[in-house]
Amino acid sequence: MDKQSACQEASHAFYQNRACKYFPCHPGADTDVFNCLFCYCPLYFLEDCEGDYDMLGPIKDCTKCLKPHHPGGYERTVSRLKAEMARRRREWEK
Repeated sequence: MDKQSACQEASHAFYQNRACKYFPCHPGADTDVFNCLFCYCPLYFLEDCEGDYDMLGPIKDCTKCLKPHHPGGYERTVSRLKAEMARRRREWEK
């Protein structure tokens, strides 16, 4: 099985738009497995998103971060969101 077929087995977790004028939007990305599903990272709002980013003043530059775009990135991102929501729910319930 090739890399792209392996990514597409879980179609809810993989989307690729090669027609996008920015594809791939991260330099050095493996275009065979690049996942566009999280075009805008849902973890951006977290101070510690566990991604590979640089701070440009008050702005995160996520250009180097491929974590949500690699195989397994969907599961990692959703898991991190669930953990953050659970943490915030616990704080709210106090």
